Amino acid sequence: MKLPEAYYQSNDVVALSRNLIGKYLFTSINGELTGGYIVETEAYAGIVDRASHSFGGRMTPRTQTMYMQGGVAYVYLCYGIHEMFNIVTSVEGQPHAILIRAVQPTYGLDIIMKRRNMETLKPNITKGPGSVAKALGISRKINAFSLQGDTVWVEDRGLTFTDDEVTAGPRIGVDYAGDDALLPYRFYVKGNIYVSKPNK
Repeated sequence: MKLPEAYYQSNDVVALSRNLIGKYLFTSINGELTGGYIVETEAYAGIVDRASHSFGGRMTPRTQTMYMQGGVAYVYLCYGIHEMFNIVTSVEGQPHAILIRAVQPTYGLDIIMKRRNMETLKPNITKGPGSVAKALGISRKINAFSLQGDTVWVEDRGLTFTDDEVTAGPRIGVDYAGDDALLPYRFYVKGNIYVSKPNK
């Protein structure tokens, strides 16, 4: 069952980031269905979070999607190479977002391997946000798409992880954010082979 639109409109982006662990992310790109369950996320708390693109109320052509009502895709290009898939949360005007860092692939594995130019299923196939987007066929073409549509969506299939099975820790690659870089806004399933390093 697709997560309802109201799910994404909570203003507690950190709690949502934790809650998304175990939810299934799906895409249907050019008629090809791929997906898996989310095993790593990072929360970005809008204008008060120095690690966020929208810190201080920054509004650019790239970040304007973050200011939409929660429940849409925010896809941007990182380092001019990697597409990064985020889920916009909270109400319109409050630019919260959750980066999907890793997924355990379960659907359309042959398509995922083809997209990643791999002949066998290896952990790095969906390890890290750039890999997730490439594996699931996500690009900036679907930026601002609703998660209620038929292109990209999230489902609750009853898979849950206890707090003992999930670690909260600092986000990756946000050293520029000063003290905010230390916030425990990254969540991941302990020991899962698809999770970015460090995973301990």
